[in-house]
Amino acid sequence: MNPHSDHPADCALHRRAKGLPLPAALLLATLTGPLSAANYQMHVQLDVPSRTITGTQTITWTNRTSRPAGELRFHTYYNAWKTKNSSFLNSNRMQTRDFEDWHEDEWAAIELELLVVPARDGSVEYDLTTFLEYVQPNDGNSDDETVLRVPLPEPVEPGESLRILTEFEARVPRTFARTGFRGDYFFLAQWFPKLGVLEEEGWNCPQFIQTEFYAEFGDYDVSLTVPSGWVVGATGTLQDREDHPGGTTTHRYVQQNVHDFAWTTSPHFSEFEEEFTHERLRPVRMRLLLMNDHLGQRDRYFAATRAALRYYGEWFGEYPYDHVTIVDPAYQSRSGGMEYPTLFTGGTRWLQPDGSGDPEGVTIHEFGHQIWYGVVANDEFEHAWLDEGINSYATRRVKLEVYGRDKYVERYLDGFIPHLFPDIEISERTASGLGDTDSEFEWDTMSTPSWLYGPAPMRGVEADPNRNRVYGGGAYGFNSYTKPALMLLTLERYLGWDTFQKVLSTYFDRWKFRHPKPQDFFQVAGEVSEQDLDWFWEQTYHGSITFDYAVDGVVERGESGQRVVLRRWGEGLFPMEARVEFEKGPPVLETWDGQSRWKAFDYFPEDDRVMAVYLDPEGKLALDVNRTNNSWVREAPSELAGHKWASKWMIWLQNMMQLVTFFG
Repeated sequence: MNPHSDHPADCALHRRAKGLPLPAALLLATLTGPLSAANYQMHVQLDVPSRTITGTQTITWTNRTSRPAGELRFHTYYNAWKTKNSSFLNSNRMQTRDFEDWHEDEWAAIELELLVVPARDGSVEYDLTTFLEYVQPNDGNSDDETVLRVPLPEPVEPGESLRILTEFEARVPRTFARTGFRGDYFFLAQWFPKLGVLEEEGWNCPQFIQTEFYAEFGDYDVSLTVPSGWVVGATGTLQDREDHPGGTTTHRYVQQNVHDFAWTTSPHFSEFEEEFTHERLRPVRMRLLLMNDHLGQRDRYFAATRAALRYYGEWFGEYPYDHVTIVDPAYQSRSGGMEYPTLFTGGTRWLQPDGSGDPEGVTIHEFGHQIWYGVVANDEFEHAWLDEGINSYATRRVKLEVYGRDKYVERYLDGFIPHLFPDIEISERTASGLGDTDSEFEWDTMSTPSWLYGPAPMRGVEADPNRNRVYGGGAYGFNSYTKPALMLLTLERYLGWDTFQKVLSTYFDRWKFRHPKPQDFFQVAGEVSEQDLDWFWEQTYHGSITFDYAVDGVVERGESGQRVVLRRWGEGLFPMEARVEFEKGPPVLETWDGQSRWKAFDYFPEDDRVMAVYLDPEGKLALDVNRTNNSWVREAPSELAGHKWASKWMIWLQNMMQLVTFFG
């Protein structure tokens, strides 16, 4: 507890310790009007040598359901690093980690040391600390302590609110899963006891297993005490700063209508600010906290953030806050590429050539989460793709609009020296995150709750302990990011950009701050497109099938006749187009409903031949697992191809010789 604080929670707990009555402001009250469900007022202090956070909370929580609430449930996320037996560390995403190089003081834990609520009439206070118990509502793992149950002495009726007073201590882990410390750099997320979401069915407060997070919107007023001279970045805006004797400074940040609070601090940040302005969108103050080895990429961070603010705002929905903080994470901190309300981490390298995709790509992607994760705010424990998948799709579109396709980068000298090949673009398949096998689509269905997504299967291959890591946690990575992004890209190309853009903007406008579910998205898509899309969702969302259409070949049929044969190898059904090109005559565009296993088109041109067939020439079916079989060409332009590849090899050889000369 900070002796220099006059924070309300500090004062209240101080009074309690002396047997004094609680102030009236902390009593149970019935609130009216559109108030947030969970408001937090906190004062915390970071002790750097011990890497611990001590804090107090005053939480004002409103029961927004139609039923009385007889208990509270809290997330205690840091306990996922308390033992190797936690559900998170044994999930499909994390089971390849052995932690053999971790020291005892690099693990984490969080303890609720005191929890007090006042009685309904204020006549007595209830110390519930001894009644706290850890529960495991999802997997029954008794070693998991990431959910805390608090029975209440009196039920909280519908519409009523409760003030909760707590003291807690959190031991910060070595940076892992984008939270923790590395040296004197701290990025702090999931660091405080946090209420779950009470829904009509009961408490939605799942264990920390393999997904990201879900919480109710609220107002945050948080005072952060750190060593003087250290730079602080946090959710919200800085209200005031106070220096104390002994070399500490308190930074107070406030933010309304968000569902989480994260912060960072280090003595090594350089601070920069710029303003985003737009004729139709609100101005936004961009604050960049940049590591000194990346100072040369300042303008690139700002340009990418400005592009994201513009295009997400024009296409999908306006960013609703007037500020955003971009954090450039410390080297090897493993805290890059993560989103929290009004704050996100980017990621880059000391030598990162223009056109390589970063920091632009990660900046656009993590800002984009401010729209889908931060404002629409679905339940990521159950439906991670509604944020990750939609945002992966949207990131790709903004990147193409502003920067074009990423270029291939090769790194030399053990990955230290990069060289960008400007003539070699990263393919759509590679950029989408598809692995080296088409079977990813069969690993699991998107409709499976995200926390239950399975590992990458070992069918037909020798067991590889790195397989889950490569695929981002097996089915979780594929079904949360890659497949939904390809699914949405396919839908955009099927409906047309104008219609699909309206689908996403309508979805954002209708469901912002409301926690939608997949069916809400499907309903908007059908309504806006004025089409029954159940056939599409049944295959892509509920199914685990593959799409694979091919040109089987061209058969000579006598009398100058020729037959073009198309084939469906996959189980997925999708309408197809094929462009047939002739030696002399104009091309013909054929259509096929894609339902049967094969389709033939016969041609009897006089003195003419079929020279090429291109199936799905516009690439509408982005879900097609093998586009190499989508074309047939009678005579490949071998001389042209040889010249093209010879040129690329000459460019590569030239660059290698320059590199050798540089170090010679």
